Amino acid sequence: MKLRQWDVIKVRINPADRDEHPAVIISPDDVIAAGRRINVLYGTTRRPGMNVAAHHFVLNGADGLEHATIISCAHFYQVEMPAISGHYGHVSAERRRLLARKIVATFRLAV
Repeated sequence: MKLRQWDVIKVRINPADRDEHPAVIISPDDVIAAGRRINVLYGTTRRPGMNVAAHHFVLNGADGLEHATIISCAHFYQVEMPAISGHYGHVSAERRRLLARKIVATFRLAV
């Protein structure tokens, strides 16, 4: 499977985890093509009544997911390419801008 930055994938961050979860690839395309490891933002299904924190971004069907999914922008995770077991979709250009702004705001990066 050919992967690109902003793809929504299925991965298990920790081998001991029971379930796989959606994640958004944030590594640039040249790093993805050249490397064994990539950086992702990890997500979990948004359950009814779950609060969305300031560092969260919600993905949904527009991004290829069946359920609303909370993506944490507070931590970057590094995963091995073989750990990726599926591809859900791709974050649209407009939603990429919103997600990028959320990352900048979360880390209080000066732009």
